[in-house]
Amino acid sequence: MSDDYNPPNDPLNVLHEDAQLIVVDKPSGLLSVPGRGEHLADCLLSRVQAAFPQALLVHRLDRDTSGVMIFAQTPHAQRHLGMQFEKRQTRKTYVARLWGRLEPKTGTVDLPLIVDWPNRPRQMVCHETGKQAVTDWRVAKFEGETTRVKLSPKTGRSHQLRVHMLALGHPILGDPFYAEGPARDFPRLMLHSEELRLKHPEGGVSIKFRAKVPF
Repeated sequence: MSDDYNPPNDPLNVLHEDAQLIVVDKPSGLLSVPGRGEHLADCLLSRVQAAFPQALLVHRLDRDTSGVMIFAQTPHAQRHLGMQFEKRQTRKTYVARLWGRLEPKTGTVDLPLIVDWPNRPRQMVCHETGKQAVTDWRVAKFEGETTRVKLSPKTGRSHQLRVHMLALGHPILGDPFYAEGPARDFPRLMLHSEELRLKHPEGGVSIKFRAKVPF
């Protein structure tokens, strides 16, 4: 993490709140949890806890990714929700804009990932020691020489969507780690967590939360 961390000052956007959970729309450029050092203290967790002191972390989004993020209000909810993520019982849908025109219109990437240690936090495909990573994609529309896609990760590896799209030859626009040349020349990473489906920790009813795509 570089020292030039300038998180946005967007007001907290609460999408849903009840006795068990809080759902917010995370802005791009804001850490989910604090990094090392005082200059990386500002994060979504601290902002949520300023408004909801009892809030507990359940999962994370990359700093540059925006969209739906859920926090627990009770230890029971944290355990319940955490187990759903661990057992891959949640359903996540992301929207991304990619460089180039992705063909065919639908498909699946099944490529194992591992951290690229000399270049961390970058990740890379490794068939020998990588952990399984699977992503479904569906083209929404072409926009000039770019493609808008819906991405459904079946696993939750670090930088999974970024590396999988790069492996297809279509990096996500504005990606500071994996995009190069004109594909990198965008004001932000064009990746947004649009929808999260899970079971409510009180009663087990299936619910979904959505955050409007900002690009």
